[in-house]
Amino acid sequence: MILRLQIPSPPKLQLAQTAVADCLCDGFTSTDSGLNFRRKILYLRSLNVNHKKALDLNPTLRSTPLSALHSITQCLSSMGLDIAAVGRILDMHPNLLTADPYADIYPIFDFLLHTVEIPFPEIRKSITRCPRILVSDLEAQLNPAFEFLSKLGFAGANKLTSQTTVLLVSSVERTLMPKIEFLTRLGIEYVEVRNMVLRSPGLLTFSVERNYAPKLEYFMKEMNGDLGEIKRFPQYFSFSLERKIIPRHRLLMEHGVSMSLPEMLKVSDGEFNVQLMEKRLQMAGDPSL
Repeated sequence: MILRLQIPSPPKLQLAQTAVADCLCDGFTSTDSGLNFRRKILYLRSLNVNHKKALDLNPTLRSTPLSALHSITQCLSSMGLDIAAVGRILDMHPNLLTADPYADIYPIFDFLLHTVEIPFPEIRKSITRCPRILVSDLEAQLNPAFEFLSKLGFAGANKLTSQTTVLLVSSVERTLMPKIEFLTRLGIEYVEVRNMVLRSPGLLTFSVERNYAPKLEYFMKEMNGDLGEIKRFPQYFSFSLERKIIPRHRLLMEHGVSMSLPEMLKVSDGEFNVQLMEKRLQMAGDPSL
């Protein structure tokens, strides 16, 4: 059932209407198209929406009545989004300004609430983390992604949360499947890949070309790594190759020290340096350690 929530106008909307009234010029009437357009611009400004960008990206906005903008604002507010968040989302995705709340937006909220089963208080977190959900096609994108992820294991105790609903905007064929296939081609069993992904859902958001391939190449060739380590610590792929993996590995090689991937990567720079010093002292036979 599609949600049809009735809520009062948010305070910002009333401020925008007051601002419009203050800016009325002599000689104009309420039927002047120029005045109506100015009202829309003032309303968009009150939401911190870049009206020039919005008009360029969504020309239909020029002929959209102000009441339609109010409806979109109220629709988003009904899901717990504050007015600042609403403004950021509309500025990021101006096409939403001319969307039909009941045909385009509420069905997505309903999908998140009843199909994905995100608790109502968490809906706003899902949207603010990934506003793109609101401009994704429900039948062509969101439902297929949800079905794929559910079969992969994102169900029950591992079901999607407000932190992982970002995966729903990923194409199954172009984004999700290539990650799974890349890892299985390395010789990692599908069940093991599945467990890796469930432990570290971010693995499904990384680029094969820009993330997986170069980091795996460095791990295998320069670090003489074992795939078993990757299975145990798939978070390896979430660390920067240039800023963390390479510099820390080179320091270890320079001092002839070895560390596991978690020891090498999970700690801060200060903690890493302390660990490195302790291991060097151990190697030197320091009796105090």
